[in-house]
Amino acid sequence: MKRCLAVVAGIVLLGAGSALAAVGGGDITLKNTGGDVIFSHETHVEGMAQACTECHAELYTSAKQHKTVSMKQMGKGKSCGACHDGKKAFSIKGDCAKCHTK
Repeated sequence: MKRCLAVVAGIVLLGAGSALAAVGGGDITLKNTGGDVIFSHETHVEGMAQACTECHAELYTSAKQHKTVSMKQMGKGKSCGACHDGKKAFSIKGDCAKCHTK
């Protein structure tokens, strides 16, 4: 009986570890007249080793609450421009195709 409980507990812990390792949010498509932008949580969280709290809840809270900002506003540090300033991350200026798709 104890062995059975230990096996079940091990399976539960392995499943919980896998669930915790998954990056929440997935890819988000931001509709834009200049070409949609695909935001990848995996790239930002795992690839750039960022904590969720670096963006949530200061810059973004949820997709429903996200407000569209212009490139001019981003240049002043709003939205993506808070990091994509050419210092912390590549600049929003220049190669539009880095973010926008046609």
